[in-house]
Amino acid sequence: MKSLKLIGLAFGASIALSSAAFAQDVTIAVAGPMTGGESAFGRQMKNGAEMAVADINAAGGVNGKKLALSVEDDACDPKQARSIAEKIAGAKIPFVAGHYCSSSSIPASEAYADGNVLQITPASTNPLFTERKLWNVARVCGRDDQQGLIAAQYIAKNYKGKNIAILNDKTTYGKGLADETKKALNKAGITEKMYESYNKGDKDFNAIVSRLKRDNIDLVYVGGYHQESGLILRQMRDQGLKTVLMAGDALADKEYASITGPAGEGTLFTFGPDPRNKPTAKKIVDAFKAKNIDPEGYTLYTYAAMQVWSQAAKKAGTTDAKKVMEAMKAGKWDTVIGPIEYDAKGDIKQIDYVVYKWDAKGGYSEIKGNGT
Repeated sequence: MKSLKLIGLAFGASIALSSAAFAQDVTIAVAGPMTGGESAFGRQMKNGAEMAVADINAAGGVNGKKLALSVEDDACDPKQARSIAEKIAGAKIPFVAGHYCSSSSIPASEAYADGNVLQITPASTNPLFTERKLWNVARVCGRDDQQGLIAAQYIAKNYKGKNIAILNDKTTYGKGLADETKKALNKAGITEKMYESYNKGDKDFNAIVSRLKRDNIDLVYVGGYHQESGLILRQMRDQGLKTVLMAGDALADKEYASITGPAGEGTLFTFGPDPRNKPTAKKIVDAFKAKNIDPEGYTLYTYAAMQVWSQAAKKAGTTDAKKVMEAMKAGKWDTVIGPIEYDAKGDIKQIDYVVYKWDAKGGYSEIKGNGT
């Protein structure tokens, strides 16, 4: 009886200790489109965040504490993103990796700033995100004015004298990227033959495709997301157009190929050098593959955002958002996507976009030399 009582006391003490340890965990968050049209990218972010938290905890956590992860869904909706940001700030969470859509990251960042939350976006490329002098914003990706320049250089070199069209979906990301590409093209002496908008979520593009056909468009640049881009491509092929479609980093997911099928072959898009191929990523990529996860698109960028924050928090000796941000901007951080340094705005100093091409098998690869 006595031994049973002692076992019971030991068991109770063990639960109390584990509960105390759990209570001391530092909760951080990842926020993005876990549902909705861009959920493929939300899935990438969640995968990257979960693996990073597991690896950081396995290495001892941050400043003697383990991390707990809160996964939040904004569905790429600005109002929902703002609501999530207020919830995260209210919960005193010091750091969020998010969001995916620029139209979510920008309004959310203001609530995070007011609530003392440091925000690193793995994917939002609109320049405005870091141009409003907010103390709490940073990214591990590039900007549309850099991405649009690379696209324009490729088009200017490879489609000189050809008919170019530019489309955008009116979103912060899509219109911003299309406008930056147009600006760089115009500066290079190329004037587009057609500039048109559509609404994100549209499914019937036959009117636009008819205009592309009428104007003998050789290349159409789409500032928008992968679902609409895939439908535009399919409907062009249905009308017999061989027009090349080019877009931005929102095409960096295999879901694009599932929309287009083999017809997607030859589609071009800009994205950073594939982090899956970097020596710094090999160990992590192998770990993802062991879980049957392809760490494509923004998976490793989200992992890198977690690495930057955790390393800076250790350097600062605290998770206080303002002190961690000071450390972030003063240091150089080793990440799965390579070394990262920040300027005063929160933009990374190491920018490098390249051009990719989709193949008939549903994969994509970098165009060597890029033709830029």
